[in-house]
Amino acid sequence: MAETLTFHSPSIWDKRSISRMKCKIKNATYPVPIKSLPLMIMTVTAIHFVEQHDSNSGDVVRLISLNFNTSPWESCLIAGFLSWLTVVITIRFTIRLLLQYQGWMYEKQPTKPSLATKLWAFSLKILLLRQKPALYSFQSLLPRLPVPRLDATIDQYLKSMKPLLESHKYDQLVTLSRDFKQNLGSKLQRYLYFKSWWSENYVTDWWEKYVYLSNRSPLLVNSNVYGLDHIYVHPTKLQAARAAYLIHALLRYRELVESQQLDPIVIQGVLPLCSYQYKRYFNSARIPGMEIDEIVHYDDSGHVAVYHKGRYFRVPIYHKNRILQPSEIELQIQSVLDDKSSPYEGEEKLASVTALNRSEWAKIRKQFLSTGINQYSLQIVESAAFFVALDDFSYEDQNGTSLTDFSRTTFCGNGYNRWCDKTFCVGIGTNGRACIHVEHSWADGLVPSHGWEYVLGMELLNGYNEDGHTKGLPEFPPPAPIRLNWDFNLECLEAIEKSALLAKELIAGVDLFVYTHDDYGKGFMKKVKVSPDAYIQMALQLAFYRDIGKLALTYESTMTRLYREGRTETLRSCTQEMAAWIKSMNDAKSSVEERRQLLMDTAARHKKNYQDAMCGKGIDRHLFSLYVVSKYLQVDSPFLKEVFTQPWQLSTSQTPQNQLFKMDSKRYPEVITGGGGFGPVDENGYGVSYIVGNEDVLFFHISSKHASTETDSKRFGGEVSKALADMKKLLQ
Repeated sequence: MAETLTFHSPSIWDKRSISRMKCKIKNATYPVPIKSLPLMIMTVTAIHFVEQHDSNSGDVVRLISLNFNTSPWESCLIAGFLSWLTVVITIRFTIRLLLQYQGWMYEKQPTKPSLATKLWAFSLKILLLRQKPALYSFQSLLPRLPVPRLDATIDQYLKSMKPLLESHKYDQLVTLSRDFKQNLGSKLQRYLYFKSWWSENYVTDWWEKYVYLSNRSPLLVNSNVYGLDHIYVHPTKLQAARAAYLIHALLRYRELVESQQLDPIVIQGVLPLCSYQYKRYFNSARIPGMEIDEIVHYDDSGHVAVYHKGRYFRVPIYHKNRILQPSEIELQIQSVLDDKSSPYEGEEKLASVTALNRSEWAKIRKQFLSTGINQYSLQIVESAAFFVALDDFSYEDQNGTSLTDFSRTTFCGNGYNRWCDKTFCVGIGTNGRACIHVEHSWADGLVPSHGWEYVLGMELLNGYNEDGHTKGLPEFPPPAPIRLNWDFNLECLEAIEKSALLAKELIAGVDLFVYTHDDYGKGFMKKVKVSPDAYIQMALQLAFYRDIGKLALTYESTMTRLYREGRTETLRSCTQEMAAWIKSMNDAKSSVEERRQLLMDTAARHKKNYQDAMCGKGIDRHLFSLYVVSKYLQVDSPFLKEVFTQPWQLSTSQTPQNQLFKMDSKRYPEVITGGGGFGPVDENGYGVSYIVGNEDVLFFHISSKHASTETDSKRFGGEVSKALADMKKLLQ
């Protein structure tokens, strides 16, 4: 069991329990406030006693009194409650119906919506006007992700593969798909319908289990992702001060999440996104298993785990019934930095075991870390609110050498200064630069980046004195950090040393390059009336074709959080329209007008596919779920086998920006982060994460494998630069 209440008094815990119960009740009746219940009871009572003979309410009250043998006052109380409950159910049912409307997404002119969309938005605003939502208020109101029609999914899949396959291979795929649709596919589809009726989301639990937790590959490079610091703003150069404020701000953010005071993200001013991924943001860790991992979440944690110069510390975060202030945490962090003790044998490189194959790590964990002092210390790390690495080197950035160096440090570290199993690790360099390293199974990029953006925004508003130290004075000496103890036998030490070498080898195989495009940004794209995402995807496709000499099966991640427990869907960016445009850009005989028209057609198709994916009409999660059902039924499908043997040579994702007003690039143009990235999915492919920094700058995080003879990340960055220049020239 986790030590969940070490630093909380019983009164604090009671308050938390009461607060959670209030939130549950509020969410169950949202948007009707609980305080309206007494008003309804009073209204029913008044109507009963003033107009007993003419009022329907009076009839209801008398009926209740006769059937249940209650007094008039008791009958009024029951009638009032039932009337109030009827209103709650009616309003919530109406909101559920309204949230299923998708017409707003497909408006040809979003600035001039149709009458139906105007009435829809007005109705939602009226119904949601009365009460401020909590973080999870919308969860039970969101629609379930629909199961697409089987023939629609197969048709769209075939269209996506046509520009990528030779004619005879495409014909073979068509034959396989026809047989699947007429025979096994219909049976699998029925099972999927059954699951969609009783599950919150027919995809998500399987996606988490089979794509993430069952995967035995190392998390480092293969799964975990990273995020960078501010680019043009350097809040403080004091490592202890920077770490202290970030820890404090993250704990404040944790309070907002746990108390549900964090505003849910609402798009178009009325449409809520699912918030369920926030539940495991803090106090969580992915625990390795021999066949499948498990995400363990602790209800609370009174400490953070801190790593510095090969030593692990337990740093308390509560004292005298409150979270420590930044100035108090700075004293704790400084004491860790000043600590001259040496690491225990094997302690320095211990975290490298979390970068092993998951089954190997599970074996080491069970054999050497499941008893005694090692078990206790491991539990401290895994149950911490989050993990903090105080690195003993400087993080380089755009003002130093390059974003590539900074990103490599963030993504990989040295192989043993990132605890890969924690939901996230915060790293702080000796120059005060910071980064975040995120385990991917518990959430997708939007959620951890939301918290990181919040923290960086709060830091700029409230962070430091002119001398670089945190603001305020300590009210008392904070509780001292506690060194964790470890006792490793010779066999365990050999396993740790071996894992450190394997982690080093894994890191050395990554070819990472960050390209900063500052010639223009989304300002120009909007000026020529092309969606920034479509524009950038076209540049990536053109760059890949020029770099490798062929088109790529492309994975672009898009969210499905308009639905309950939605995560992501795949947007297949390499469409037939895309292929025609790329061909024209490399054909000297194509005219400028022809290329422009093909570009606009491609952008329109990309936008339509993006809309479909967000609205539950994507194809890849549907195909994935059909494949899972086939495995449960122990039947083989040549068609599905073909689907899942196609490599994603270009895996892409956009890092979100400006989810909070504090980081709005229009208000604060200098306050932008450099985004983040991930590793390549295919051994001979690229992983590309991009971020629209502001109106005039773009960042591309490009990864590949040094072992590949086909790829080169820096070379691909050059092709992206050339593609963006050619597109601007074409559209000017």
